[in-house]
Amino acid sequence: MQGIEGEIMAIVNKAEQALGPVFAAFEEIALYNQDKVLKAFQAEKVGTHHFTTSTGYGYDDLGRDTLERVFARSFGAEAALVRQQIVSGTHAINLCLSGLLRPGDELIFATGLPYDTLRTVCGLEGNAPGNLREYGVTVKTIPLLADGKIDQDQLLSALSNRTRMVAFQRSCGYEAHRSFTIEQLAPVFTALSQLPTVPVIFVDNCYGEFVEKTEPLTVGADLIAGSLIKNPGGGWIPSGGYIAGKKELIHQVASRLYAPGLAGEVGPSLMNLRLFFQGFFDAPHRVYEMLMAAALFAQVFSELGFTVAPMATEPRTDVIQRIDLLTPERLLTVCRSLQQNSPVDSYLTPEPAAMPGYQDRVIMAAGTFINGATSELSADAPFKPPYSLYFQGCLSYLHAKIGLMAILKQLKNEL
Repeated sequence: MQGIEGEIMAIVNKAEQALGPVFAAFEEIALYNQDKVLKAFQAEKVGTHHFTTSTGYGYDDLGRDTLERVFARSFGAEAALVRQQIVSGTHAINLCLSGLLRPGDELIFATGLPYDTLRTVCGLEGNAPGNLREYGVTVKTIPLLADGKIDQDQLLSALSNRTRMVAFQRSCGYEAHRSFTIEQLAPVFTALSQLPTVPVIFVDNCYGEFVEKTEPLTVGADLIAGSLIKNPGGGWIPSGGYIAGKKELIHQVASRLYAPGLAGEVGPSLMNLRLFFQGFFDAPHRVYEMLMAAALFAQVFSELGFTVAPMATEPRTDVIQRIDLLTPERLLTVCRSLQQNSPVDSYLTPEPAAMPGYQDRVIMAAGTFINGATSELSADAPFKPPYSLYFQGCLSYLHAKIGLMAILKQLKNEL
């Protein structure tokens, strides 16, 4: 292979060789999590009779109930709510907040400002109807320390007898700080659990499922939530969200999703549940390939002189890879190249645009089989300095590798 193609292949091959030990570590974690999920399937005696649909109220939906027990076992929860009626991670998180918080309660975010869409939900930005502040819930955020770590002392001093919930966002979102590992979260959970009055410890688990061997519930969290078109869907699940944790909390959240008195007893499975079981079973392997792709992007762009976070060899707690592209032209080039090398909608041209729940214009590259699925190779960015692009997901490491080489070819004049 000659010319620019040969140069690009050499860059990528060199990066892969350097990442051998990193890939091996990812495989060890994936093997552990795959075994954990397999054992959950076997313990709940999953059978082909669970791959069904239900209609109407959804009473006595055996497949749905079994799927929820599989999720609960896998995440170390007492119970889980896994529903097709939940449309996104933001929706799942909002159900947890609005289902548990009452007028006069206080919610504290311990990991700084939450993700853009959650600021709208909480009333921290904008004035969307139905936000938490409108219902009399006080929302506070604890700024992070200068090194990007949780300020545990300030968090504990900010608690009051009105504090009903302390929330943690595991992934960094569009912020410059690093995402929070389970090892970093665990001691804060322990400190909260030793208080005379213990608030609900809630974790936004989006992008973090199966990245580490341990999940937040096993180190002291009370409730977690996420989207099924992210990690736990494995690229198979067409829609939905999950919430897992203590049984009494799940009951309250289900009452918010449906109605008091009905809770989780209703909710039909209008889509074939085989996709949900199969997607969740495939998730540990899919996350393994996502992590390899993220590390490859990090290694290549770092060697080319770009700032990346995390670095390829650093421990990871989510599948997000940030690359600071520094110029709007470069950001557009990378997004458009990724879109052109997608299996779906490859003929479209991404443009920055206003998005519901976001304060800045956002550009998204997502030629995905499932609309908006970040379990597939995609990227997005707020269209503002330092023009940081956030890569996430992939159905195939090989596709991510092809996408990376195409991006490098488009950027050849700047490398």
